[in-house]
Amino acid sequence: MSKPAVVLLSGGLDSTTCVGVAVDQGFEVTALSFDYSQRHRVELAAARHVVEHYGIRRHFVFNVGLFKEIGGSALTDFALDVPLGRSNAEMTGGIPITYVPARNLVFLSYALGVAETVGAADIFIGVNAVDYSGYPDCRPEFVRSFQETANLAVKAGVEGARFRVHAPLVDLTKAGIIQLGARLGVPYHLTHSCYAPTATGLACGQCDSCVLRRKGFEDAGVPDPTPYDRAD
Repeated sequence: MSKPAVVLLSGGLDSTTCVGVAVDQGFEVTALSFDYSQRHRVELAAARHVVEHYGIRRHFVFNVGLFKEIGGSALTDFALDVPLGRSNAEMTGGIPITYVPARNLVFLSYALGVAETVGAADIFIGVNAVDYSGYPDCRPEFVRSFQETANLAVKAGVEGARFRVHAPLVDLTKAGIIQLGARLGVPYHLTHSCYAPTATGLACGQCDSCVLRRKGFEDAGVPDPTPYDRAD
């Protein structure tokens, strides 16, 4: 029988690659997605398509109101603009306004609760510390710290279970992630990465996430299946 694993699935490129990695390693995936009133909620539809593609039997979509209430991020506060057309230097110049306070900490806490309930010792998260936009909760030291906390925080850990938090993409470039996914047959045409999609859900082509995605496909030598509103 396949080993159970919980995978955080936004519907984006990285998290979908994580699903592909977990499936390739023989895990039976339980997928977790989150509706946190993000302006790019179209990613939830992408997540559902990915779940269907892989035949995942359990897919939880949690409503997390915290982020809308506290604001502080251009992804949840519509009074703040998503930066567009930034250079690489600008994208690596500090923590951007698209950072959502404590998002991965909250999401991993949900994943831990689900993992304990379904009897899974393995949790996958698609964080990346190379081609990332300055998010502190995408660093390997955060992942290691959460894994240690997970094994102290819940009943299963106290009783001897050892939870493992897998971040298989953390040291890869975006091109490396795409090359890995291409080898695994990851359905990138189903994914959505844009922070500022059009009203019809089309990727803007100008936000940090779109820029990194486009460059990743170009550097990987893999055709980009994404239709962009603008890609200049």
